[in-house]
Amino acid sequence: MQMFTRHDLTLLFRSLADRMVAEQDYLAELDGEIGDADHGVAMSVGFSAAAKALSEGERDAPALADGMMLAASALLNEIGATTGPLYASALMRAAQALGPQAEIPLTRLPEVIVAMSEGIAARGSSKPGDKTMIDAWAPAAHVARAGLAAGRDVDRVLAEAASAAAKGAEATRAMMASKGRAARLGPRSLGHVDPGAASAAALLDSMALWVADRSGRASS
Repeated sequence: MQMFTRHDLTLLFRSLADRMVAEQDYLAELDGEIGDADHGVAMSVGFSAAAKALSEGERDAPALADGMMLAASALLNEIGATTGPLYASALMRAAQALGPQAEIPLTRLPEVIVAMSEGIAARGSSKPGDKTMIDAWAPAAHVARAGLAAGRDVDRVLAEAASAAAKGAEATRAMMASKGRAARLGPRSLGHVDPGAASAAALLDSMALWVADRSGRASS
């Protein structure tokens, strides 16, 4: 059985941070259309800080839950406005799901998607259709729950969850914002992809790619 270790959590967040750095300009462009153009920098800086905290804290925070709490704290310290608290809540909910273990079966990773989605929805009081990041997280969590219930291959579950998130993000183009800064634009927010949903889709895609690579390395 393939396991997901505390060190794997650090490696996963390095991958997420690299993706946010790569997507920084694109996310800033999206946010500039309906917001204040800082989402790309916020996600890049925030997830880079989370990855650094996880790496430096491996000895003192050896449990997966401890690692998630380190990441949550780093994100909260680095990202202001709404995004930081939302992702901090997501990671704290994920910490509860992972528990005090230093490692878990890799097949349990979809639980992280479900927990993060629930944390974001609870903190932001948002629902699908509000033109927020939950429009990407909610469909991904739906796929993750179904995959867990059916005991399906984790690689496929995460790939399909990422695909669902991408479709959810694109669907925000046809939505009128009802939350956040974009809500002030009213009908003018139509025709634009929500940057929070776009970054969520990128995170989930990066997670799926990392797990596929991790599984491939373990089986070779």
